[in-house]
Amino acid sequence: MNRKIRIGVIGAGSFASRRHIPVVVQSPEAELVALCRRDKDMLKKVAEHFKCDRTFTDYKEMLNSVEMDAVIIATPHALHYENAKLALEKGLHILVEKPLSVKTEEAKEIAKIAKDKGLIVVVALNPPYWAHTNYVRDLIKSDEIGEIEEVNISWVGNAEHVFGLVPMPDNMPGVVPPTIFRGDPKLGGGGHFIDSGSHLLSELFWTTGLNASEITAIMDDPEFDMRTTMAIKLENGAVCNIINIGNSKISRRIHNAYFGSKGTIFVDGMPFKVTVFKPDHDPIIITEKEMSSSKQPVENLIDAILGKEKPFCSAADGIKVVEAIESAYNSAKIGKRIVMKAGG
Repeated sequence: MNRKIRIGVIGAGSFASRRHIPVVVQSPEAELVALCRRDKDMLKKVAEHFKCDRTFTDYKEMLNSVEMDAVIIATPHALHYENAKLALEKGLHILVEKPLSVKTEEAKEIAKIAKDKGLIVVVALNPPYWAHTNYVRDLIKSDEIGEIEEVNISWVGNAEHVFGLVPMPDNMPGVVPPTIFRGDPKLGGGGHFIDSGSHLLSELFWTTGLNASEITAIMDDPEFDMRTTMAIKLENGAVCNIINIGNSKISRRIHNAYFGSKGTIFVDGMPFKVTVFKPDHDPIIITEKEMSSSKQPVENLIDAILGKEKPFCSAADGIKVVEAIESAYNSAKIGKRIVMKAGG
């Protein structure tokens, strides 16, 4: 491609303004050509900050009237499917914020359209783009701790403000403040687990390379959860427990552990620290500063479009997470174990 990659944004809000759009405008290989969001005042503020002339409050109008190569989709979770589907049908590569969709069948349809049209899909789940999870993944792939026997992932924090449960702090990052769409289960697709738990499931699947065979979940409210505990049986027989709390009195506590047949990996953060324990060996401690640098999803999208690399988090990775999320909510609602279909 002899020109810059033209990128538009559907959902030009707080998160896009602090994570995705800055990468576009700083890239020598891409340019920001259009922004869309429904709130005109907030749209104007984002457009002025990033010096983007073409703005829209209707994403269909933007897709029909602006020549683009790709779009970033950072809208409420339940809108990802319709946004992604139309963008792909217009022949555009896409980066979709997590989750890829709120329903497995919708996520699979997105993947099929992209495959049929030869288009790139990048899903902005954090683990494939974080240095520490890539470090853990490499340790596991190299058989450093042997076969995975058990995984515990615990993220306990407080995100009540983005759910509209407490007032929004005045010092939120981003060009504009976040909306509280997560407070509407129809727009959010559930509660805290579909929002934060998506990353935890991605970490489990990304680092171990294993799929889930059975899922059982307990939630404080399966329609609008803030506290979830989830038990997963992996395809190799290993067991996993994920705890995800979004209304703790303390802001953030992260403690993950990977138990293998030869050793153990502990992850604590943020900033993240990885400790490797093996019998008859002194512990090995690696801090985040000592790990290889991470990469942003937009950088990966640009390089994938240019043919330099593949998506770190593909549509297939996104589908796996959506399927596990949907199974967790179903399990919590009916109070039973969900047996996953072989092959997803």
